[in-house]
Amino acid sequence: MSDARDVSQEESLFEAPPMGEQERMVEAVLFATADPITVSELEARMPHGCDAAEALVHLRKRYEGRGVHVVKIGDAWAMRTAADLGFLMQKETVEVRKLSRAAIETLAIIAYHQPVTRAEIEEIRGVSVSRGTVDQLLELEWIRFGRRKMTPGRPTTFVVTQDFLDHFGLENARDLPGLKELRSAGLLENRPPPGIGASGDVDDPDEMEAEEGQSELFED
Repeated sequence: MSDARDVSQEESLFEAPPMGEQERMVEAVLFATADPITVSELEARMPHGCDAAEALVHLRKRYEGRGVHVVKIGDAWAMRTAADLGFLMQKETVEVRKLSRAAIETLAIIAYHQPVTRAEIEEIRGVSVSRGTVDQLLELEWIRFGRRKMTPGRPTTFVVTQDFLDHFGLENARDLPGLKELRSAGLLENRPPPGIGASGDVDDPDEMEAEEGQSELFED
C-alpha cells in the first residue's frame, strides 16, 4: 500500500500544470522576449510535460481582437501590436532607413523568387547587382545566404530572413502581397516590376545613395 502511494506521489511531481497555467507561462515568456521564440524553446523553459503548442492555440484565440496579437513568424512566435494600431507607436519607434531603387528591386526579387542566386537576380533585373547592394541588405539582416545550388560552380543563393518577415508582419514569404495589392497601395510604379517582363532598365552604377521619395514599403 505504501509503495502504491509513493508511486502516485512521484507521478504527481511530473504531472504537467493545468492548461490554463501553461497558457500563462507562454504569455509571460512571449511578453518578456523581444525576439520570436519557437515552440521547442518555450517547452525548454516550461515544466516537464507541458504542451506549448496547445497553449499557444488557446493564447492566440484569447488575444483575438485585442490591441496585442500572438503571431507566428516563420517557425517562431511573438506578441506584436495589432497592425491597425501601429500608428500609435510611430513617435516611439521613428527610425528612417531608406533603400536605393537597386536595393528595393533586389530585395523584392529575393523575396518573390527565393532561393535565388546573384546571377538569377541580375538576369531578372537586366543589370548587374553591386556588392554594396547585397551587403546593405545583409547588414539589415533582411536577407541571408541560403543553400548552394546543385549547378556548375555551386553558386550561393539568397533568401529573406525571419527579421524581414517580422518587420512586415508576415508569417512566411507566401503571405507577400501580389502585384495588384502593391499597385493599389501605391508601392509599385506603373512600369513592369522586376521579374515580370521587365525590359533592360539600366540603373546608375552609383545608385547606392538613398533616393528621396522611395516607396514606404521599405522604410521604418
